Amino acid sequence: MANREPTGRPPSKSAASDGEERVRQAFRLQAGWCRDLGSPFTSLLCALAGERLDRSTAIGETILDWQGDPDSKADSVPLRFAGALNGLVRKGLLPELKRLYPPNPVPDGDVLWSKVREALAAAEANIAPWLALPPQTNEVGRSAILYAGLCWLAARYPLPMRLYEVGASAGLNLNLDRYAYRFGEDVFGAAGAALFLTPEWDGPPPPNLSPRIVSREGCDLSPLDATAAKDRERLLAYVWPDQAQRVKRLTSALAIAQHHPVKIERVDAAAWVERKLAATTAWGEQQVLFHSIAFQYFPKASQERIAGHMERAGASATRDAPLSWLRFEVDPELDKAFSLRLRVWPSGEDHLLATGDPHGSWVKWLAPRS
Repeated sequence: MANREPTGRPPSKSAASDGEERVRQAFRLQAGWCRDLGSPFTSLLCALAGERLDRSTAIGETILDWQGDPDSKADSVPLRFAGALNGLVRKGLLPELKRLYPPNPVPDGDVLWSKVREALAAAEANIAPWLALPPQTNEVGRSAILYAGLCWLAARYPLPMRLYEVGASAGLNLNLDRYAYRFGEDVFGAAGAALFLTPEWDGPPPPNLSPRIVSREGCDLSPLDATAAKDRERLLAYVWPDQAQRVKRLTSALAIAQHHPVKIERVDAAAWVERKLAATTAWGEQQVLFHSIAFQYFPKASQERIAGHMERAGASATRDAPLSWLRFEVDPELDKAFSLRLRVWPSGEDHLLATGDPHGSWVKWLAPRS
């Protein structure tokens, strides 16, 4: 997702025009996603940028002449732009724009864009570094559906778990057993935890168990450190500012992570999985690889390497040393809904456990009784 440096000769006028249209389309698509996911402010901001960005500022020129892929599944240019402005607003560096940001009501589009244009001109030096880095998110709301999956797995294999997460960012979802949850009428997880996740629940609850996690590790190409103030603020900048509940739960998860930091390695996911998940594990323990809305961003070659290694490692799994692969991702078999699936070895069975909202606001539980 990193910005690509321009190389070679300048693009032709036709190529430049096509590139600009791809950028504008990326902003339009992101506006639709934000609208559908309950962020009218960020939707308006992205829609305005897609329509009104021009080359009168260096920032506008940089964005419209983007040399990589601006789409949300690649360089995510709209989220870089929105995150930059939100980050500077949060720091108090754009006071005029801050008056239009949540918790204030959604402003008139003309008024909002006039202040955005002023910010682009006045704060170029502060905005440019944000555009050079990929967005960083660690949506802790996904811990709810992931934890439910671990409860279902614990009923099937009541063994201590070693957790491994790829695309882990700051590792907040690796602390999922340190949060509390309500699934339907039942309360799960760590009683009295500072973070209490209560997704809208449809269907029966999973088995109300407490998975025993004996180790937890993660990897990411650009990991963040939850104990570092600058990294915490970077994560918060990418949460849409009109979604106060997401901001609140991320703040709580970051506070927990300062007391329970998780080691996240800066490394390619495929190489890490091949090194970390052994073909055999200790008798009486289970290995669990998981990820949430990350796999789609991996290169196809990395996806294939991970899948191949899991198959090979799974061939050596036993009931006393099982291996599992828990994935909360876009599901092409379900019309691109977000599904929670679990592959379990030694049986090799793949279970559809649930569908859910990508930010964790609702879960539809579909799992068979374990």
